[in-house]
Amino acid sequence: MNLDGLIVREARDSDYRSLVALEQKVIDAERPYNASLKDKDAYYYDIEKLISDRDSRLVVGEVSGDIVATGYVQLRHSKPALDHDKHGYLGFMYVAEEYRGLGLNKVILQDLVSWGQQRGVVDFYLDVYAENNSAVRAYEKFGFRGSLLEMKLNLEG
Repeated sequence: MNLDGLIVREARDSDYRSLVALEQKVIDAERPYNASLKDKDAYYYDIEKLISDRDSRLVVGEVSGDIVATGYVQLRHSKPALDHDKHGYLGFMYVAEEYRGLGLNKVILQDLVSWGQQRGVVDFYLDVYAENNSAVRAYEKFGFRGSLLEMKLNLEG
């Protein structure tokens, strides 16, 4: 497998069904790291808003007409205690299994970070499950570093 013919482009309304299916793949991939995820009817993203919102960029990686990767950056207001007023929040980072390890995640991240930089953003955040070692390594390889660890206590079962 290679990235010949790869097109990274902004998502369109006509991509909605494909993006919903990819969202389920993201959730399925993350289910081993979070037992609280619903078995069905789980969703993370407001895909329609991500496509239409001026303060967001949702991109897809397309090979031979098939969407094989996705990701978004959303401009958000930062907490008042921070020295930056806004930041870019990254999410919906997904690469189809057969395209992993080829650098596609890096291509998507570069596109999203560049878009944010053009809007004056220099700080970018994302969430990743600490036990998802391959994702953590990919983000570290791009330059991300751990910052805040969310901890959870579940008193049921």
